[in-house]
Amino acid sequence: MKKIIYFILLLVSSGSYALETINIEHGKADPTPIAVNNFDADSAGDNAVGHEIIKVISNDLKLCGLFRPISSASFIEEKTGIAYKPLFAAWRQINASLLLNGEVKKLENGKLKISFILWDTLLEKQLAGEILELPENLWRRAAHKIADKIYEKITGDSGYFDTKIIYVAESGSGLKKVKRIALMDYDGANNKYVTDGRSLVLTPRFSNSADKIFYVSYAAKRRALVYEKNLRTGKESIVGDFAGISFAPRFSPDGRKGLMSIAKNGSTHIYEFDLATKHLHKLTDGFGINTSPSYSPDGKKIVFNSDRNGTRQLYIMNSDGSDVQRLSFGGGSYAAPSWSPKGDYIAFTKITRGEGFTIGVMKPYPQDEENSERIIASGYLVESPCWSPNGRVIMYAKGWSSSSKASGKNKIYAIDLTGHNEREVKTLTDASDPEWSKLLD
Repeated sequence: MKKIIYFILLLVSSGSYALETINIEHGKADPTPIAVNNFDADSAGDNAVGHEIIKVISNDLKLCGLFRPISSASFIEEKTGIAYKPLFAAWRQINASLLLNGEVKKLENGKLKISFILWDTLLEKQLAGEILELPENLWRRAAHKIADKIYEKITGDSGYFDTKIIYVAESGSGLKKVKRIALMDYDGANNKYVTDGRSLVLTPRFSNSADKIFYVSYAAKRRALVYEKNLRTGKESIVGDFAGISFAPRFSPDGRKGLMSIAKNGSTHIYEFDLATKHLHKLTDGFGINTSPSYSPDGKKIVFNSDRNGTRQLYIMNSDGSDVQRLSFGGGSYAAPSWSPKGDYIAFTKITRGEGFTIGVMKPYPQDEENSERIIASGYLVESPCWSPNGRVIMYAKGWSSSSKASGKNKIYAIDLTGHNEREVKTLTDASDPEWSKLLD
């Protein structure tokens, strides 16, 4: 049975409350109007930080498509801070279902103390509130955490704003195109480069702890090898200089093992390897191409694509390689499967004649009616789907055909699981191969 996520919108009508339940997994709901009020502050400096915090919160809530921040120009009540009870009628008059009040203070130890309260203006009650203390340079993280709390309180799902995105940043053109791995906040801030661009790099993948990545590079011996990099220390190493070409890496959920594909002797197979011992365990057999493995959240299953039956289709197997079962049965070719953090869906790229490239999702149930696929995005070249930590949003790369003004350009986009609210994820350069971190500590 499909899990239902509810928005509760309480509408005032003739002095009584009307309850509207909206299933955001299957339908499109109007965004909930929210007033993000100015944060109270004791000094001009704190006031400036407060203004930046509410900008980030408003942007987070707007981007997810589930909230509509109301312009401060329409605010009637002028009081700010958390020490007073709002005049709820004034906020209802501008149709604000939710109100966020807060304050910012700089403590003697140099840290910021940020407090907030989320109000339901219709029920006239507090929904959430918290006090955060953190170094001043981490004010953006505080803003993301507040937006996460609002999202969680209203939807019942964890937020995904206090997260990182890793991707391949592309600059130049043609044979002179430079590809570097880049890391940024969810909203595009704090962008930095992880590799120097001297070698071709592909498919960066986070560990569950988000402090390490795998990626493919042609830096050594002019062939593709899988590298591991510690994002905190900067230390990197080749995962294993195995015979053949190694690619398509993934961390296991516990971070102790990984998956990769190795192409040699005319076939491509999936291997699991121990990060401590570098011991390889071959998981697939036969001839053909078996690649793009992705663990289930509990690490017990693996989804991958294979052309063992003539066309590229999706398959599921146990993590030891046993009990291989076909998952997809549609026309066309399937690629790049990615298992949702919730375990309820698998995202994939599909290529068919006439329709071109599409991004879709299906249930992870082999030979079951519930695994019928659903296409949520399409384009000349859409590929590399990955999931938000709460399993409600999919991010992917999109390219344009030669007939487009953006010919040759690659950008990152995100879309809700419902297929609504497609939007570009801002990056400093062209971008491809996105990967989303888990929630940060």
